[in-house]
Amino acid sequence: MTSYDRPTTDPQAAAGATPGAGPTPTPAGPPDESGAGREVTEAALFEAFGGVRGLVETVLPGLLFVAIFTVNKDLHVSAIAALAVSLVLAAVRLVRKDTVKHAFGGVFGVAFGVVFAMMTGNAKDFYLPGMLYTLGLALAYIVTTLAGVPLIGLILGPVFKENLSWRTRNPGRKKAYAKASWAWGLILLGKCAVLFPLYWWADTTQLGWVLIALKIPPFLLAVYLTWVFLVKAPPPIDVFAEMEAAEQAEKERKAAPAKDGGEATAGRHRRES
Repeated sequence: MTSYDRPTTDPQAAAGATPGAGPTPTPAGPPDESGAGREVTEAALFEAFGGVRGLVETVLPGLLFVAIFTVNKDLHVSAIAALAVSLVLAAVRLVRKDTVKHAFGGVFGVAFGVVFAMMTGNAKDFYLPGMLYTLGLALAYIVTTLAGVPLIGLILGPVFKENLSWRTRNPGRKKAYAKASWAWGLILLGKCAVLFPLYWWADTTQLGWVLIALKIPPFLLAVYLTWVFLVKAPPPIDVFAEMEAAEQAEKERKAAPAKDGGEATAGRHRRES
């Protein structure tokens, strides 16, 4: 068991616990469908998946590539333009000191596509790395869920400050993560079922426009289903707060004997004088 999912002590329960009785698990609580629970879930999903800006950074380079290629059929110009705009988007985030993981993910994805297309001379290969990544991600969602560690939980656990506590201490939340991972895996597999035949049978512009059309709707559907499952799930266990409270309680426990000893010594000195 990792440090992230080990059972920790509920600080409030620990204060009145019997010594030697062992840690008391924090109750998972009922499903949190309140306004606050919805807002927390929405904010976490927005942070994890980049929100509207993340979608723009994901779509724009590929859109620019297929638009330019549709007009002039020039692989080099199309590839360089797509890579340039992805670098500009990443640079803007750096200048503004924003989170860069989504922008740099786009840069690497575009760069791999450019390399593949330049090496083979086939413009359709610009899309191949992204398609293979989508297939691999779909399989990862399904395999990790079958293994009992759904990938969406590994992604969102740190965002919710619960890390892996849902694996052993919050079964309702683990079930929600499993449902969400199944949704992501099946949706991405469905997307691959459309794109890979087109890679073999369609031309570059047809594949490109279909791929652009399939960028946002499946993603939004998967995010929406994730939100539905998590809003109905028990609230997350804040393991960071638990660790801080446990450390504070330990410090107070260690300080108590010294304080008691100091008071006893002072009392003895008063009596002797």
